[in-house]
Amino acid sequence: MTDQATAMLTVFTEFYFFLCIVLMFFIHIGFCMYEVGVARTKNVQHTLLKNAMAIPVVGITFFLFGMWLYIALQGWPVATTEVSFSTGFEPWSDKLAPNIADRISGVFWGAFALFGMTAASIVSGSIIERAKTTGFLLIAIYVGSVAWVIPAAWGWAGNGWMVQYLGFHDQYCSGVLHSVSGFAALGILINLGPRIGKFGPDGAPREIPAHNPWMVTIGLFMIYVGFFGFYAACHIPLANIAADGQPAYWTATNIYGFPITLSGVVMNFLMSLIVGMMTAYLVSGGNAFWTFSGGLTGLISAGGGNDLYHPAIAAGLAVVGTTMAYYLHNWVEKTFKLDDAVGAVAVHGYCGVFGAVAAGFLLWGYPAIYPSAGTLVAVSEGAGWFGVNAEGLPIITPWGNIIATLVFAIGFGFIPAYILSGILKMFGLLRVNPKVELTGLDGEVQGSTYPNLSGAEAAFEKLQLNEGRAKI
Repeated sequence: MTDQATAMLTVFTEFYFFLCIVLMFFIHIGFCMYEVGVARTKNVQHTLLKNAMAIPVVGITFFLFGMWLYIALQGWPVATTEVSFSTGFEPWSDKLAPNIADRISGVFWGAFALFGMTAASIVSGSIIERAKTTGFLLIAIYVGSVAWVIPAAWGWAGNGWMVQYLGFHDQYCSGVLHSVSGFAALGILINLGPRIGKFGPDGAPREIPAHNPWMVTIGLFMIYVGFFGFYAACHIPLANIAADGQPAYWTATNIYGFPITLSGVVMNFLMSLIVGMMTAYLVSGGNAFWTFSGGLTGLISAGGGNDLYHPAIAAGLAVVGTTMAYYLHNWVEKTFKLDDAVGAVAVHGYCGVFGAVAAGFLLWGYPAIYPSAGTLVAVSEGAGWFGVNAEGLPIITPWGNIIATLVFAIGFGFIPAYILSGILKMFGLLRVNPKVELTGLDGEVQGSTYPNLSGAEAAFEKLQLNEGRAKI
């Protein structure tokens, strides 16, 4: 780079995404701590390794084909019928090698890979204490490197056909990632079944005590820290948005090239998080698990449009989404005997759908895309099925967001995960043997992890053992 200004912009962008990746790794520290804290002592090692192994498994498959899917399928099958095999993200591409002429591709890939690992970890928590590691890792490949990637290509890239034709907007992946992972977890849980002892003879759900509430709390706060990186990675840090022939105007933009301020994003981030926590505290009667999960329900419920909302709107969505998640989780658990150990279906699935659909209504009429000299996004011919603005740009509409979100949550999340987990169940790869579940998934190492059980855990273990004998 011979031009100093260009060099500073390039290195700044490179370092910006590098820091986002570092922050997003806190999500995985948090998920590990959170799941281990919720699990009982006899399942600690298994829970930890199952979650941790999602990182290399998704990382490798994202290198092999995940990032290629995101680049290659943005216009397919509506804007174009062609699929490119020269995107620069094929495993053999020299673009991925150390290349002084390309300082962005590697960190860009890294940010997306971390998104994929997060998607897999969302499923991991819901199925703890009864799922086989092999079955989970096969599911993780699909959820982390395929299930959310194609929705991202269609609805989270400026060139994505759902953005251009449906006017879809989902800045912080409420529908693109969270709804997909949450509804994938729902499909898996139906085939997996509840933990032994979770439901009493009358069908009423029992509380399975977390072995370490401190780890649950710290884990969720680590996830909050990681979400700062997640939000930041959803931006273009500095771009010239001026049209050709106009004076340069440099600013941060959202993923669709629309000018935003990081100041406004931080305000909305914090308002949705803290209001979500307060709402969860009130509706749950001070339940610690739901209070801290409320930070996530708030962030995800407002995530679809938190780049453009007023802070009061972000707060309002956090109230509605968190309340909905709490009551819907409890109703589904009691009615359908669904044992979601960490509430992932509610927190990510229900709130993800709500957040993406709400953005379609609240941002109705905004341009879905903002092509400029800095973003280099071309508007497809015939784009804007549900309307265009005065400049001929497709606009955000409720209909576009509803259609796309349902396609993502049901078509890429629930249905494929239900089928995949059903196949794994058929071959004995989904759930551990009841004897293993009763004695603990840690096997021989469980005694060395925590030699003594808490009173609450010991009482539940006795109850589970008595009821489990009938299943063997």
